[in-house]
Amino acid sequence: MANFKKILPVLTNRYLIVALGFAIWMLFFDQRDFYQQKERSGELNKLEAAKKYYQDEISKNKKQLENLQNNPAAIEKFARERYLLKRDGEELYLFEDSLNSAEIK
Repeated sequence: MANFKKILPVLTNRYLIVALGFAIWMLFFDQRDFYQQKERSGELNKLEAAKKYYQDEISKNKKQLENLQNNPAAIEKFARERYLLKRDGEELYLFEDSLNSAEIK
């Protein structure tokens, strides 16, 4: 009972009540509450990772394009691998991988 009498004035302090109300409002009810901020932060991280991936792909494709524009051997290799082109007198054999990655355990 004596502890309650010591705590009661602190709990009825209007500044404390307003501060707690403000904190609760900002954490749960505001337009930019804590959970939405956390969700948006996760979405931002995913978008930044996707941006880095696409920038890496762009730089890789630029290098490949530059190599294809300057190197005739690279053009031949690209045509053979991508479009299955062959020289006269050559035979082309295609091998398909029969094992699926889901089947390998």
